[in-house]
Amino acid sequence: MKLSSQPTGEETYHLSDEAPSIQSLVEQAKKLYDDTFENSSDISCAVAPGRVNLIGEHTDYTLGYVFPIGIAFSTACVGTCSIVKENEGECKIISVNSDAPKTISFKSCRDMKPLPNDDKDSWSNYVAGVVYEYIKLLPEKTAINMEISICGDVPLGSGLSSSAALEVAVATFLEVAIKKEFPNFDLGEKKDKALRCQSAENNFCNSPCGIMDQYVSCCASKDNAILIDCRSLDFESVRMADTGDEKPVFVICNSNVKHSIGGGEYPVRVKQCAEATKILQSVCGDRIKTLRDATLEDVEQAHKKRKDEGPALMDDLIYKRAKHVVTENKRTLDAKKALTSGDWKSFGALMNESHESMRSDYEVSCDEIDFLVETAQKFEGVYGSRLTGGGFGGCTVTLVDKSRVKDLCEHLKKEYAAKYDNLCPCFESSPGVGAREIQLS
Repeated sequence: MKLSSQPTGEETYHLSDEAPSIQSLVEQAKKLYDDTFENSSDISCAVAPGRVNLIGEHTDYTLGYVFPIGIAFSTACVGTCSIVKENEGECKIISVNSDAPKTISFKSCRDMKPLPNDDKDSWSNYVAGVVYEYIKLLPEKTAINMEISICGDVPLGSGLSSSAALEVAVATFLEVAIKKEFPNFDLGEKKDKALRCQSAENNFCNSPCGIMDQYVSCCASKDNAILIDCRSLDFESVRMADTGDEKPVFVICNSNVKHSIGGGEYPVRVKQCAEATKILQSVCGDRIKTLRDATLEDVEQAHKKRKDEGPALMDDLIYKRAKHVVTENKRTLDAKKALTSGDWKSFGALMNESHESMRSDYEVSCDEIDFLVETAQKFEGVYGSRLTGGGFGGCTVTLVDKSRVKDLCEHLKKEYAAKYDNLCPCFESSPGVGAREIQLS
């Protein structure tokens, strides 16, 4: 399948035109900046959103298909940045979201290194990694001086891509400064920005994430889902069919079970997919470059095939991992057809199948998430519900009739509190715009 690359045009965004939630983020970041740093002239601002993935989970790092939307929860960067003709620059960052905000400093140069994961300031690696990616683009003997304040409202560890929102906001902020200093500098397309941010997370944060989170944060567009081909990096803006008053909406529910994809089971799944790919290549030949190329029949063949009457080439565990990825790619492409045609029943069924596959075959769900999904699936007016994001906690996404949103949210909160004595914030989500510079005046 070939998607058409559709980078959005450059637009001018003004703070006064933004939603109140974005204005609040920017104002909080601006206040902390003014309270922390002396330089108050030539201040820039950039914002990038988190995301919710409608379907297509754990397919991006095997170069398959994903189908996310940008959401209103975002991260804002406010401050100053300049390109200096020196071998080394200095970056200072501070975050509103820290328990006790303090300035963190690091040098910008071509031999930058991340802080150890156990360092209390290691969150700054998400910023430093992005700075490093842009240092590599600049002419030799140039560096970056930067002072920024950061404020975000993407819930941490929720599976809504708080890390990507931070990375892409910083990258957008840096590109503003680079374009001022070098007006003709070629920074490439938005997908190139996404690739730089992915590299930053892979190399500075020890997280083997795929491209989806950074890509949608860069390229999201209002009222559209984004179908991304993670191999070609082409994407298609997909508008939900307009069925009038009967058009359903997506509801996000946060389990408040935290996860970190930089450790634990996520890297294990990446390795298991790599192992499955090698086995499939031994059975099917050069046709298989990644799991994206395999069919369910290929996976079944590798699972059953025996070598010299010995054990199956693909054991039961690796079989289940490969089965999820292969069937999830098909579900994602089918979901696009259902969304554009207004076949909400089919779209919901695909969501339900996706969750069962992640629960049983990929084993990335948890009791709390399963409870929220099953409770939503049984609720009148719901078409489908599933885990969204990397898993091991985080959020669910549910397709529900708009008239039932309030009742669904109240029901989920009541049942979840009774079962787990915990809160599960819920909100309706509509596709929002991607990363952008915001004019403060």
